[in-house]
Amino acid sequence: MMRTLQLVVVLLCGLAAAQQQALMDYLERRLLAIEDRISLWHEQTSRYASELREFKQQMVTQLEGLDKNKEALRTELDSVGARVDRVEREMDYLETQSGAQPCVDVDDKLVEQQVTVAKERNKAKYAKLTDCSDMISSVKAMKILKRMGGSKGMWTKDMGSSSGKVYIFNSTGEDTLYEFSSVRDFTSSQGTSAASTIQLPSAWGGMGHAIYNNHLYYVKDGEEIRLVKFDLQKSKVVDSAVFPAKDQLPVYTLNPETYVDLAADEEGLWAIYATKENENHVSLAKVDPKTLAIEQMWDTPCQRENAEAAFVVCGTVYVVYNSKLPSRSRIQCVFDVSDMVTNDDAPTVYFPKRYGTHSSLKYSPLEQLLYAWDDGYQILYKLQMKKKLDV
Repeated sequence: MMRTLQLVVVLLCGLAAAQQQALMDYLERRLLAIEDRISLWHEQTSRYASELREFKQQMVTQLEGLDKNKEALRTELDSVGARVDRVEREMDYLETQSGAQPCVDVDDKLVEQQVTVAKERNKAKYAKLTDCSDMISSVKAMKILKRMGGSKGMWTKDMGSSSGKVYIFNSTGEDTLYEFSSVRDFTSSQGTSAASTIQLPSAWGGMGHAIYNNHLYYVKDGEEIRLVKFDLQKSKVVDSAVFPAKDQLPVYTLNPETYVDLAADEEGLWAIYATKENENHVSLAKVDPKTLAIEQMWDTPCQRENAEAAFVVCGTVYVVYNSKLPSRSRIQCVFDVSDMVTNDDAPTVYFPKRYGTHSSLKYSPLEQLLYAWDDGYQILYKLQMKKKLDV
């Protein structure tokens, strides 16, 4: 009986050892399988990382190629745009040059008719467009901003809008003007380094230009006195017309290059000019800025002799003369189209010390400032105003 029990115990121990070995074998196989899977995962991860790096490199190369293509395409588009603009300017130029050639005789008759109509309108009372009744009482302050360009030229803002852009017309007969984004950019830049250039289809004459409601109005340099309306946003001529005054003379004896001085004020657009018919005096005309038609004309009592510039404020033209005092100019003649002020009523206004002769004076209705060009210096004059009824 004892031997039987011992035999059973031996069998049971043997069975337990076998199960343990089997369990160990099973665990070993599972661990090997897990290690194989981990190794495979590492291998796949490494391959995926390598493929991702290759893909990234390919994308970088393609993006660089696209950037180069985009830059090349942009250059080509800029070139095409410039060519289109040049073709438009040339077409506009050809239109202004040759559009009216077959009808020269008719144009002469038309000018005579327009002069007659304008003289008839001169007899009518001027219909004011605004309730503006201010006049100048003194020059309150003077600020020299910069010295740039030649002794004669013009600088101005858009006098019909609140745009801060500044426009520079250097010399008395060029075809390229400079546009600055602000007065600060103009004063802080070296020369015209911060400016954009605007190419005109024809050269201007004199210093009598005007910027009004995103359009440049200038006198075309040539045999006839032609007003040109140039769209600054579209960079093209949108209208032109022969100025309807015969036998014109330089409007200022001290600046004989200017035959028509265009001015803008609260009432709109004006033209200051002179003719042989009234050769000793300055004349004034109201211009329709949309059509360039002359709405009304006036002969003023203001002398041309010793005059250097003029401007218009609230329908009143102020003519500036070279004073006998050293380095001084003064407003010596005033003509009000509404007859509210006579020349005897207006005070004599002196400008502060200057360098030479004002080649241009442009009034800003929104700022009540004068933009002056004086021997290459760009100057701002702050005006002191008062009501016309107070004189």
